[in-house]
Amino acid sequence: MARWTASQIPDQTGRVAVVTGANGGLGLVTALELARRGAEVVLACRDVAKGREAADGIEAVVPAARVGVARLDLADLASVRAFAEDLPHERLDLLVNNAGVMALPHRTTADGFETQFGVNHLGHFALTGLLLPRLLATPGARVVTVSSFLHALANIDARDLNAERGYHRWTAYARSKTANLLFTHELARRLAAAGADVTAAAAHPGYSATNLTAAGPAMEGRHTLGRLLRLADRAVAQSAEAGALPTLHAATAPGVRPDSFTGPSLLMWGAPAPSWRAPWTRDDRTSARLWTESERLTGVRYDALTP
Repeated sequence: MARWTASQIPDQTGRVAVVTGANGGLGLVTALELARRGAEVVLACRDVAKGREAADGIEAVVPAARVGVARLDLADLASVRAFAEDLPHERLDLLVNNAGVMALPHRTTADGFETQFGVNHLGHFALTGLLLPRLLATPGARVVTVSSFLHALANIDARDLNAERGYHRWTAYARSKTANLLFTHELARRLAAAGADVTAAAAHPGYSATNLTAAGPAMEGRHTLGRLLRLADRAVAQSAEAGALPTLHAATAPGVRPDSFTGPSLLMWGAPAPSWRAPWTRDDRTSARLWTESERLTGVRYDALTP
């Protein structure tokens, strides 16, 4: 793959995109670049005020941008359902499942799920399923789910998806990111079996400077650790602009293959390139089992893709 930059994003005029967690970091860069190329972008954000600030920032850079803001709290399935019901667009060309949390102290979502699994996987699983009819009605639509190279630290434990037998923050994070890849794998398989003109792909940003790494220490009042992590971001990480490129490539580049995984060429840094992934993220039995459990836990069924 030749070096790819945001300047190579094809014209997005007439396309509608939803980007979760778009009020900052990678999501904001993703939304900005899509808007710059003409897409109508919905910023799906837990904090609507921050979302509106982000939309104002995009419009300051791209005066002709078509940007909307809607509330989406992935830690609350009622909020996910409300977002899907209130979305006014009949078509949806692109869904970017970008929002996420990392290495938090043990918490649970509004529905009782371990927070990292609940937000990173189950919230996006439910959102994608609820928006599926619009995706299927839009020729050439794509679903891009943002995982992490740290998925390689752990496979999911299908017997303990909610980490009830013991919680380790980095293991839980890795399992949630493995779940993102297993979801992409199974979604791609089911879309192909249904003959749907929708591509499911995944991406990861490598090591990018965002607020994600410091969020966990901040929740626990570990301010010294938070400062050290922010210093490491400035010293070692690539920019959010660079980190968003794999997602933008997976979302817009011609010829993106179903179930592909795009990341920085040097794993943590570099231009977008096909990324290594752990072999367990392509295991059909595991992905099918996770899918079944995700439907049960969220109450969201993908009837159009049920064999």
